[in-house]
Amino acid sequence: MLIRLAPHSSSALHEQVARALRTAIVNGDVRNGERLPSARTLAESLGINFHTVLRAYQDLRDEGLIELRRGRGAVVTGLPEPARDAAAEILDEAAARLGALGVAPEVILSMLRQRLQPEGTP
Repeated sequence: MLIRLAPHSSSALHEQVARALRTAIVNGDVRNGERLPSARTLAESLGINFHTVLRAYQDLRDEGLIELRRGRGAVVTGLPEPARDAAAEILDEAAARLGALGVAPEVILSMLRQRLQPEGTP
C-alpha cells in the first residue's frame, strides 16, 4: 500500500492519511480482517508524527472501516461486500445520469458533500 502525502496541501496530514487508507479499503486493496501497520511504524515510514497517524486511524474507526484493538492494532472491518457492491451500482447510475445532463464532476462532488453534511455544519 502506497501513501503519498502533500505537505503543502490545504488538507491536514491526518486527513490525507485517512483518505489514502479509506480508498485502499473501499477499492479492496486492503481486505477485511487485514491488519494495518502500527501507527508508529506507518508514521516512521511517512516521516510524520505518530499522533497524526493515530488521528487518521481514529477517524477510520469512527467511520466503521477499522477496529482498533489493544495488542492487535488496527484491523480492517471495511464495508460488507454486498453494501459496497450496492453502493457502487447506485453511484454508477447517478454518475451516468448526471453526466448525461452535463453536470461537471466537481459540481456532482460538491452537491454530494453538501447532502452528506449534518444539518447546521458549514
